[in-house]
Amino acid sequence: MNFCEIKELSFYYPKAKEKTIQDFTLTISQGEIVGILGQSGSGKSTLLRLISGLEEPAGGSIVIAGKTVVDERRFVEPEERGVGMVFQDYALFPHLTVAQNIVFGLHRLSRKERQKRLDEMLELVQLKGFEKRYPHELSGGQQQRVALARALAPKPQVLLMDEPFSNLDADLKERIREELRDILKKAKITCIFVTHDKEDVHAICDRTVVMGKGA
Repeated sequence: MNFCEIKELSFYYPKAKEKTIQDFTLTISQGEIVGILGQSGSGKSTLLRLISGLEEPAGGSIVIAGKTVVDERRFVEPEERGVGMVFQDYALFPHLTVAQNIVFGLHRLSRKERQKRLDEMLELVQLKGFEKRYPHELSGGQQQRVALARALAPKPQVLLMDEPFSNLDADLKERIREELRDILKKAKITCIFVTHDKEDVHAICDRTVVMGKGA
């Protein structure tokens, strides 16, 4: 079943001479991890911004879990799209503990439900016992797992990851790739993983899509 469908998506920045993305089409199955590979400027990160609703396309449509989130007639706001995002700098709140970071987006849930979801996430990313620590007290790999837990906590339909390993050294990267694939598969999450590193997609993704200039 096609879980996420992107059809003939186009986008250009106002001062750009050519479209950053032109007639891009991609279908993703439920639970599939798809790697988007490309050099800087190929439109990879822009694609994630279009899916999450941070940018509006010049044309085309995006359907997530049977719901059209953007086409020529409609634009669904980012918070209503059911999309989670992990950025390359993790974007953790430095003044909040691990637990507070993870439950940050769960204000609609009752306290009891929040605690249950927090416990599930800590278990999933293997950070039980780290609840009261602050980001600066964690290693790069642990910070990454907190960012992942926070993105997964609201149960998004699709998880977007933008160059999540760019700040990690080579040894740590290797360990975390395997860990990340396990976590994503356990969570049964549909994921789009953007990177310029072929090793990332080979280790983590079920399938790779290459984006070039104007792809």
